[in-house]
Amino acid sequence: MDRNPRPCEKYGKNMEVNQPLKMLGDLSPVVFMKRHWQKKPLLIRQAFPGFQPLLDRATLFELAAREGVESRLVIQQNKTPKKGSSGAKGSAGWLLKHGPFARRALPPLNQPGWSLLVQGVDLHCDAAHDLLNRFRFVPDARLDDLMISYATDSGGVGPHFDSYDVFLLQALGTRRWRIGRQKKPELQEGVPLKILTNFEPELTYDLEPGDMLYLPPGYAHDGVAVGECMTYSIGFRVPKRSEVAQELLQRLAEDAPDLVGDALYRDAGQAAVDSPGQIPSGLFDFARDALQAALQDPKVMERALGEYLTEPKANVWFDQGQPLSGVAAVCLDRRTRMMFDLHHVFINGEGYLAGGRDATLMRLLADRRRLETAEVGRLSAEARELLEAWCESGWVHVD
Repeated sequence: MDRNPRPCEKYGKNMEVNQPLKMLGDLSPVVFMKRHWQKKPLLIRQAFPGFQPLLDRATLFELAAREGVESRLVIQQNKTPKKGSSGAKGSAGWLLKHGPFARRALPPLNQPGWSLLVQGVDLHCDAAHDLLNRFRFVPDARLDDLMISYATDSGGVGPHFDSYDVFLLQALGTRRWRIGRQKKPELQEGVPLKILTNFEPELTYDLEPGDMLYLPPGYAHDGVAVGECMTYSIGFRVPKRSEVAQELLQRLAEDAPDLVGDALYRDAGQAAVDSPGQIPSGLFDFARDALQAALQDPKVMERALGEYLTEPKANVWFDQGQPLSGVAAVCLDRRTRMMFDLHHVFINGEGYLAGGRDATLMRLLADRRRLETAEVGRLSAEARELLEAWCESGWVHVD
């Protein structure tokens, strides 16, 4: 576990998306996205040959004990399947706790049927961050985090389905996965986990270290540890439509004075009324015109979306960085989120209009997560000043 990120990530050119990858079963990212993404599962034996856990058990437990790290403990208290439940666990047999967890708060290692789930390990471990970046053939706007699930023998979280795509990489020991499409994905009542009532598996796979299973959204699965094991979950971000609308409207509201001006409502033609409680139609028109004016420039919406997508999670913070003196190679901190569109670059919730050579170089920084010394030297004075501010904020590091 790394309390401080290493100075720079070592990335080269952009990923060759037409090149077959061992981690995708010798499919290219282009073929995988067309054939499997959001469509059907894919089992990849030895996607990562000779894979070893990036964190040992003690280090993972230490991470789960830290404030600001999201962790959960799932304990299966009743391992006897309920009759007629097709293998689903009895509703009274699950206990869910939220961290942080001191080591003494975790069950004994020889107690079967418990799991520790630690989210966002990529934010705290360089090796985990590097592994997550192997999946950047999917846009950064969709890539979420790397979660580690540690389990003792027979541990799991019950049969369930996720609303997002997920790659399940076995890191230690063996986990038995049962998967299947569900006709009626009903959930058990009175359970702290989203466990399916009638799970009907179609396929069963035993995953060994280095094996990986891809599952599209909504595909039911149940993973049970066969002895002690660790599984890495590479998850993807799926914003809800209502969430996106709420975030964008809030950001537009903050900029409303600049977008629509401060013109006052006028009603010189207002007639006398005998129903004073009714809102005048002119006010509806006034409000509608104001909202349309705020949305008139498409760049406004683009900027709001980019700032929202790059906003760091609530539990992410940055340490004070080192200033950029002179011209040197730089790279993004592993916690930094940086993206771009046709007109802007976005970094950690801030958006900037960009064009010309500066835009080209900033897009390289977003794609490769680093700029070489010569590339930094080609930035304009204004862009260099921005880069210096990002370095001082700890968002960018000097190599």
